[in-house]
Amino acid sequence: MRNAHALRRWLTTAALALPIAAAAAYPDKPIEWVVPYPAGGGSDVVARILSVPMGKTLGQPIIINNKPGAATNIGADYAAKAKPDGYVMLTGDTATMAANPALYSKLSYNVEKDFATVGLMARFPMILVVNPTVPAKNLSEFLAWAKKQPNGVNYATPGAGSPHHLATELFRELSGLKMVHVGYRGAAPAVQDVIGGQVPMMFVDTASGYQHIQSGRLIPIGVASPKRIATFNTLPTLAEQGLKGFEAYAWQGLVVPAATPPEAVATLSRALLAALDTTEVKARFQTLGLEAIPSTPAQMAAYAKGERDKWAKVIRASNIRLD
Repeated sequence: MRNAHALRRWLTTAALALPIAAAAAYPDKPIEWVVPYPAGGGSDVVARILSVPMGKTLGQPIIINNKPGAATNIGADYAAKAKPDGYVMLTGDTATMAANPALYSKLSYNVEKDFATVGLMARFPMILVVNPTVPAKNLSEFLAWAKKQPNGVNYATPGAGSPHHLATELFRELSGLKMVHVGYRGAAPAVQDVIGGQVPMMFVDTASGYQHIQSGRLIPIGVASPKRIATFNTLPTLAEQGLKGFEAYAWQGLVVPAATPPEAVATLSRALLAALDTTEVKARFQTLGLEAIPSTPAQMAAYAKGERDKWAKVIRASNIRLD
């Protein structure tokens, strides 16, 4: 009898333990953060800044996985097809979430159907910069120099279809300049070639260009934001300098595969909002000239929709196609 009683007690204890083991709290293992750009660029910087406080909140490390190429499509396709369990997330930016649906006739993913939004992270003001050998310190001097170039002006970007590319196409349209696109695989190599003089100019996001502007290796001409930015408060906007109606940002948000459980999305959203509210992240963002744009998942979805509509018009007007 004692043995039978002991067996029943053991079976009861085991049965009670089963649901607890089966319902392990999320997350219970490291989370992969896919950045569809090379290490060193603005998107990578933001992910690495936020991954540390987010990981502390979640109680699990966040591993950055850089998957650059094809105007973010390589990383986006990888994330769209990942297991929707909350352990793979993607930096969804202007390119992936807004521009690519208009730039490509066919994509291996659908931004509205294949991703669930977690929240916006940051907006990168962009600055028109030139190599120090270009004889210009402001927009009028730059335009005067550019118009004298018989073959037009080459400009660097982190890649075709990137926010920097679209910003420059809008600039070309408004300025009337003849310009030739030179695309790279990420912001870091593009910036290095402008510094080296292989390409004379580019629109650089503040995260990628801050230290080089401060050191004098890049000369800032003007800010693409509607207002001056605190980090470079003496630098006038391009609109102030006569380029009316010009405004361009690169922005970053966080997305996961569409079928990710709502509870996991909510957990990630809370961790992201908490990270954006930390003193350390605010200080880093301010140093880099980044604007934090915390949001709910629904607010990010609406923002991305507005950006898709805006840049689709620029893409059509410039007749940009990437396939």
